[in-house]
Amino acid sequence: MADTDPTTEAAALAREKAEQASLPYTWTQTLPDLTLTFPIPASLKARDLSISLTKTTISAGIKGQTPIISGQFPHPIHVDDSTWTITTSPDNSSKTVEILLDKVNKQEWWAHVVTTAPKIDVTKIVPDNSKLSDLDGETRGLVEKMMYDQRQKEQGLPTSDEQKKMEILKKFQEQHPEMDFSNAKIQ
Repeated sequence: MADTDPTTEAAALAREKAEQASLPYTWTQTLPDLTLTFPIPASLKARDLSISLTKTTISAGIKGQTPIISGQFPHPIHVDDSTWTITTSPDNSSKTVEILLDKVNKQEWWAHVVTTAPKIDVTKIVPDNSKLSDLDGETRGLVEKMMYDQRQKEQGLPTSDEQKKMEILKKFQEQHPEMDFSNAKIQ
């Protein structure tokens, strides 16, 4: 694999930052959800807003005006678990609308909020450290097995797969005492 040119990478990062800064909203994400925020005048109340979420689309803004964000999500959301709130600044001078989108697939990063918006490079995302308890059962089991096998290797002991092979060989030896296994190699 060729090394990435730092100049090209820096230019791409600068372009991405500029594209994101030009959006009328800001957004952040974790694997399970995405948070979208945009400012509104301090005088507005919830009844002055028009916010519509479906499994695959969003439209949000001030009633009677062009939506601040409108379009199709790149991936589906859980509508019933997605919410929005208005937060007032401590000095009452401004308000912010915050929309929390609950992702259906909690194992993937979104490159953009709506498909018409500029994309971010999701390969550059550095996720927060997660706890084993945050993982679904199958993933957690796989991670625990990998951690166990790593500890076993560090101590020069057999991994879980190697232990299974030795148990199978031992059972086979017990069932066939007439066979010579002195030169058997487990791979």
